[in-house]
Amino acid sequence: MGRTKVLLADDHTILLEAFRRLLEPEFAVVGTVADGRALLEAARSLKPDVIVLDVAMPLLNGLEAARQLQSASPHPKLIFLTMNPDPDTAAEALRIGASGYLLKTSAASELTRAIRDALRGLRYITPAMKRELEESFIEDPRGHEGPRSLSSRQREVVQLLVEGRPMKEIADILSIAPRTVAYHKYKIMADLRLKTTAELIQYALSNKIVPS
Repeated sequence: MGRTKVLLADDHTILLEAFRRLLEPEFAVVGTVADGRALLEAARSLKPDVIVLDVAMPLLNGLEAARQLQSASPHPKLIFLTMNPDPDTAAEALRIGASGYLLKTSAASELTRAIRDALRGLRYITPAMKRELEESFIEDPRGHEGPRSLSSRQREVVQLLVEGRPMKEIADILSIAPRTVAYHKYKIMADLRLKTTAELIQYALSNKIVPS
């Protein structure tokens, strides 16, 4: 058998190169991407065994990309490597099916260990977050309802609105008509009883629909 194929996803080029150098002695790094939509395309074409991805990425965040990746068969092992220490975000990543959650401040050896554990069917959580994460699961084992009940397409539209992209650009990115973007936007606002785009953006950030 060949070496384990790893795909890296992060919007910081310097970090991508550092991760590549760290992993290449043991694993085959088959590609690097800088946004969530490129990640989905690369995953389909490269068929990696493991994907190391950030939570916060442009165009499509890591959590939403993970949800879509998990619908593939077979789906790759997912390991989040992020600056986001929020236990609720980590818990959501694990509920989606991630095999690991690490911080970019973690020791370099943790990333290789997390990949090895994932390949053995185990889950790796950085020791720096274990206690907080366990408490998060105890307090809310099923996850949050409400904002997270938005459809996949609605979450995509909301993220792009938060990034300040106009409706025509959002339509081009999602390959849908501008009027469809408008429909999703105003339906979300009506359902959440929000009156302005600014209120929608603030709501999305406050409720972690778009993770930072």
